Amino acid sequence: MQSNEPVIFERDCEAALIPAGDTGIIPQGAEGMITQALGGSYTVYIQGNLFRVDGKDADAIGKDPEPAPELPENATPEEVEQLVWDQMRRCFDPEIPINVVELGLVYRCDVSLRDDGTRTVEIDMTLTAPGCGMGDILAYDVREKVKQIPTIEDVSVEIVFDPPWSFEMMSEAAKLQTGMM
Repeated sequence: MQSNEPVIFERDCEAALIPAGDTGIIPQGAEGMITQALGGSYTVYIQGNLFRVDGKDADAIGKDPEPAPELPENATPEEVEQLVWDQMRRCFDPEIPINVVELGLVYRCDVSLRDDGTRTVEIDMTLTAPGCGMGDILAYDVREKVKQIPTIEDVSVEIVFDPPWSFEMMSEAAKLQTGMM
């Protein structure tokens, strides 16, 4: 959703700089404009820069915080993996309002259980073009959303370019949404 809604930060808030993915603190009282609100995250324009505000920090801009994902205590490996994919479906390219899964950007997702009951997740994903400047922010968003899942301790997101991405990798729904069908 594109909104162009003015906001004033009600508290100090960690945010990621788009497209670099570097994080910093936006101070209370900063004024900006919400330019996109998708997947529980907000893209906010402040003084010539775009920032990604995570849904857990939505209260800083006067929105309801996103609830943390829930996982049953005795979740099966399949349930955990499904929740990981569900979280990745909440990650949107700041330039294209389609999630990274439907765009066909996620090539591999491996969830491993450790001896202590925690899990690691390794994700390989690509970009729509090797020169796309959104790689760092997309990797940040995927990593942050997957880390919210209970029992997941480590998330590794690697940007890869083999095989090269093509329109055929998009889901039917994404092709329809972009008019490529």
